[in-house]
Amino acid sequence: MPKIKFIFDDGTIKEVEAPNGLSVMEIAHQNDIYEIEGACGGSLSCATCHVIVEKKFYDILESISPKKEDEDDMLDLAFNLTKTSRLSCQIIMNDKLDGLTVKIPTEK
Repeated sequence: MPKIKFIFDDGTIKEVEAPNGLSVMEIAHQNDIYEIEGACGGSLSCATCHVIVEKKFYDILESISPKKEDEDDMLDLAFNLTKTSRLSCQIIMNDKLDGLTVKIPTEK
């Protein structure tokens, strides 16, 4: 089964199993990672599930599931936006993303 690494603001890393077909936001919630809020429940109407994807995986993600205009518009509302920012509700796990590493941004 694929795995995801979540990097927290303090540098702590939590690696979890990531079932194919689930969003990164859903996987985070299943593993008690509530720093990824997802206030809209994954309906692409907020930016509270914003994550920063490690560059290597960002390139893979863009090749299999490019960022759409609606997601890009929502990301404009996110804090600490970077070139590799994505909404975790829009990242659907599959074997090509095994080892995916995402940083959870903070409002600091």
